[in-house]
Amino acid sequence: MTEAATYLLPILQQSPPSRELTDYLRGISRRCRVVVVDGSTAEIFREAHRAWSTFALHIPPSSEWRCANGKVHGVLTGLAHVRTPLVVIADDDVRYCDDVLDRCLEAMRDTDLVRPQNYFDPRPWHATWDTARILLNRSTGGDFPGTLVVRTDALRECGGYDGDVLFENLQLIRTIESHGGSAASRADLYVRRLPPTTRHFVRQRIRQAYDEFARPARLALALAIVPATAATLIRRRWRFGLAGVAAAIATAEAGRRRAGGRTYFPAASSFLAPLWLLERGVCAWCAVYLRLTGGVRYGTGKIVHAASQPRAA
Repeated sequence: MTEAATYLLPILQQSPPSRELTDYLRGISRRCRVVVVDGSTAEIFREAHRAWSTFALHIPPSSEWRCANGKVHGVLTGLAHVRTPLVVIADDDVRYCDDVLDRCLEAMRDTDLVRPQNYFDPRPWHATWDTARILLNRSTGGDFPGTLVVRTDALRECGGYDGDVLFENLQLIRTIESHGGSAASRADLYVRRLPPTTRHFVRQRIRQAYDEFARPARLALALAIVPATAATLIRRRWRFGLAGVAAAIATAEAGRRRAGGRTYFPAASSFLAPLWLLERGVCAWCAVYLRLTGGVRYGTGKIVHAASQPRAA
C-alpha cells in the first residue's frame, strides 16, 4: 500500500452499491487509503456501510461544508480526513488500473494538480457520441475528466473551493492556479470510465452546455452554430457547410491521434463531431434560457454560476 495518496470518492446513490463497485474499491484499498463520503439516504447508506466499512472510511457529508454542489460537499468533507500528501478525487464511474494510478501519482512530482484523460469502456452508442466531445476538447485545451489528482496541502492552503458552482472540476483547477499553484493536463494518462445510462446521458445534455458559462468564448462559439447552420441551409452555401463539417472532423481526429489516443477512441467519434457540435449549439441556447430563468436544476435546488472566472477563483 502506498502512503502517498488517499482515494476520495464523493457519492450519492439511488440504489445499494453494486458488487462491481465494491470489488473495485476493495482493490483500490490495497493500494491506498479509501475515503467514501456518501450522501445517500439512510437505508442505502447502511447497505453501503456494511459493504465498505471493512476496507474504507465510509462517512456522511458534514454539515460544516454544506453547499449547493453535492460533489464538492463530499470532497470538502473527505479532505478533513486525508492524511496523505496526495488525494485522488474520483467519481463513482471512474476505474483506475494499478499502472495508471502509479503513473498519475508519479506525474505529481512537478505540479499541484494532474488532470488525466478519461475514455469510455464499454462503449454504447451514446458513449461513442459523447467521445466526440472528448476528442474536440483534446485538440482545444484538454478534456475535463471525472477524476483529478491534487496535492493535499495546495488544496488546504486555498481553504477548499467554491461549492456553489456547477462546473466543479474547472472551479478546483482555477482555485489552485489563482493561489499560485500549477495544474497539468495529461492527455497520455488514460483512466477508464464507465458510460452513463442512456437516460442519464440525455438528462446531462443541457447541463453540460451550461458549464460553458464558465468559458464565455466557447459559449459564444456554441451559440453561433445554430444561426450559422441555418444561414448555410437557407442560402445554400454548400461549400461553406462542407468546409465546416471537414474542419470539425479534422479537429476531432487530431485529438484522437494525440498521445496515442487511437488505442482508446473510435474513429467513428471523429465523424460524429459535426453532429455533436450541432447538438451543443442547440443545448447552448437552452442553457441561456435556464440562466435567464434562475439557473440549472441540481438536486432539489438550482445553481446559477458555472464557475468563477480565473482571477476570481
